[in-house]
Amino acid sequence: MSVVGIDLGNLNTCIAVARRGGIDVIVNETSNRATPSLVSFGQKNRYLGEPAKTQEISNYKNTVGSLKRLIGRRWNDPEVQIERKYIGAELVDVHGQVGAKVQYLNQEEVLTATQLVAALLQKVKQTTVNELKTAVSDVVISVPGWFTDCQRRAVLDAASIAGLNPLRLINDTTASALGYGITKTDLPDDKPRHVAIIDIGHSNYSVAIVAFKKGQLTVKSTAYDRHFGGRDFDIALIDHFAKEFKGKYNIDIKSNPKAVFRLAAAVEKLKKVLSANPAAPISIESIMNDMDVSSILKREELEEFVKPLLERVTVPLEQALNDSGLTKDDIYSVEMVGGATRVPCLKNAISNFFGKQLSFTLNQDEAVSRGAAFACAILSPAFKVREFAVHDISPYPICFTWEPEREIPDEETSLLVFPKNNLVPSTKVLTFYRKEPFTLDVSYTNDAILPTGTQPWIGTYTVKNVIPTDSGDFSIVKVKARINLHGIVAVESAAVYEEKEFEEEIPKAAVNEEKRNEDNNDPEVMDTEVPETRIVKKLVKKADLPIVAQNGTLSEDLMNAFKEREGSMAIEDKLVAETEDRKNALEEYLYDIRGKLEDIYAPFASEEEKSVLGSLLDDTENWLYDEGADTKKARYVSKMEEILKVAGPIRQRFFDAEEEKRQKIEEAQIAKRQAEGENVEQGTGGAAPPVPQDQKMEE
Repeated sequence: MSVVGIDLGNLNTCIAVARRGGIDVIVNETSNRATPSLVSFGQKNRYLGEPAKTQEISNYKNTVGSLKRLIGRRWNDPEVQIERKYIGAELVDVHGQVGAKVQYLNQEEVLTATQLVAALLQKVKQTTVNELKTAVSDVVISVPGWFTDCQRRAVLDAASIAGLNPLRLINDTTASALGYGITKTDLPDDKPRHVAIIDIGHSNYSVAIVAFKKGQLTVKSTAYDRHFGGRDFDIALIDHFAKEFKGKYNIDIKSNPKAVFRLAAAVEKLKKVLSANPAAPISIESIMNDMDVSSILKREELEEFVKPLLERVTVPLEQALNDSGLTKDDIYSVEMVGGATRVPCLKNAISNFFGKQLSFTLNQDEAVSRGAAFACAILSPAFKVREFAVHDISPYPICFTWEPEREIPDEETSLLVFPKNNLVPSTKVLTFYRKEPFTLDVSYTNDAILPTGTQPWIGTYTVKNVIPTDSGDFSIVKVKARINLHGIVAVESAAVYEEKEFEEEIPKAAVNEEKRNEDNNDPEVMDTEVPETRIVKKLVKKADLPIVAQNGTLSEDLMNAFKEREGSMAIEDKLVAETEDRKNALEEYLYDIRGKLEDIYAPFASEEEKSVLGSLLDDTENWLYDEGADTKKARYVSKMEEILKVAGPIRQRFFDAEEEKRQKIEEAQIAKRQAEGENVEQGTGGAAPPVPQDQKMEE
């Protein structure tokens, strides 16, 4: 059984697996420990991960990135419009949701963000299968802590489309905290150790204040800057060099999307060099109009034009500390996670805020995926993991509203069921008095702290089959609401209860104590006859009630349609890959057999055979680079079989001769050793040794 943690990043996706030796981050087909979070479409198949990155510039109009920023968003969301400048493909409205329009199999295709993330997860699944050599199903996927209910449901839908079973959606900072705490053997038993987990990735800045005790962690508070990350530094660099090159070379890079992509790739490398050096060069060949450009940037210059970004660094830190009720002195350690935390000016700003050295005990690029793998191992029956409880929190307050009952005029019509920083998972039970079915609306209450453009509505739940009691009174209906492990809110169940009378035995000691108090401790009371039972009223569940739910989860019909489409595209990808593999195998065999025909196979082939095979090889090679450059898998297999039919007898003669030569050498060695008086036991040539005579008798 697989135990997999997936860090679904905006730039890269990292995969970790739990093995008996610990947690390992697995590599992809190009031996990289992180896979680009890109999906690209071509004339014959899709390109997922590394292949998409390879042709991102040449096929940018059919390549979609920033998938984590798109999933679960509505088309009219202002933050979706921000992402347009980072994505080459055209973003479109798909029934109110954001999607992308691409050219696939020589025709226009429109896919939702959920489908695009499902395609990426399909790639993650295949990479993991190739590594583990076993089926992959159970996973834990990390998401930003600020993800809304709708976004979380969309990630679960994408995982389902890809054939995965998410045991949990875990917040990025919580995953890092788990990876930090579960390996610590010195955590205190009583007074908690408070640690600040700071994660600055490609597009997101998250802070969590976490309290650690032996065997558990509790998230005290979280804070975010949803538009602060490594790509914002890249944009600042792109703007700087675009302006410089316009004056220096008289070219307008921003007028050419491909030129912008080339510059973006170059500044990303420059940024990494500047993190370790005081200055770094940039050089791009043929960026546009056959123009080569180059320049040098000093670290001080970078820090100067990113000052507006640096001024925002302390805002989430202050908010997280205030919400936790702690001071800077209460923080035991400041753990840094995420690729952007390598930027020196960022590190200095955070270190100065806390007044202490930063800690980098966690792997900045892999901490989230490792923590997610630990979470998966905890939930999986396949692994025995050290007991470690994770108490997370919900970032947004959630309320339930309903229509008032006509016969109860002063009834409240709303209730804050899950306040901000409510524990996750968590269950609450609401009691209603009703004579007929009723509806509950679930929504966020504070628009100001929600991601811009997020609809407050979470879901609508209608409790059915509610009727008056036999006496015509209100039925007592209890509704169970829950925030589950994924951080998703739902009305899990509803039931109608009735009040019944029960005869309950009264403990004798309690009766005697009561009588003693009433009669001033008269010792004679102890012998007085008293009743041993009493009548009590209790609520008893009478029947479960059906619930009709409307929320952000895909409908069954749409889910099935998306699964079918993903399956057909995956089959197309597999067929193209197998076809390319057969083509490469044929090409490789052509050159191999031709070389050997002129060398080691030459003594074993007649001149006629050489002529026939040589002509066949030439004809096949000409076909391969003409008509066969793009054909079906079966044609490549057929061509290979034609060559094997002619070359097979020649190859067999060669192998027979080699085997005969080997046997002669072995016999000569045995004869030499026997001549020297050595006792040599000859082999049986693979046959079973003769049965001893006494064993034959027994049989």
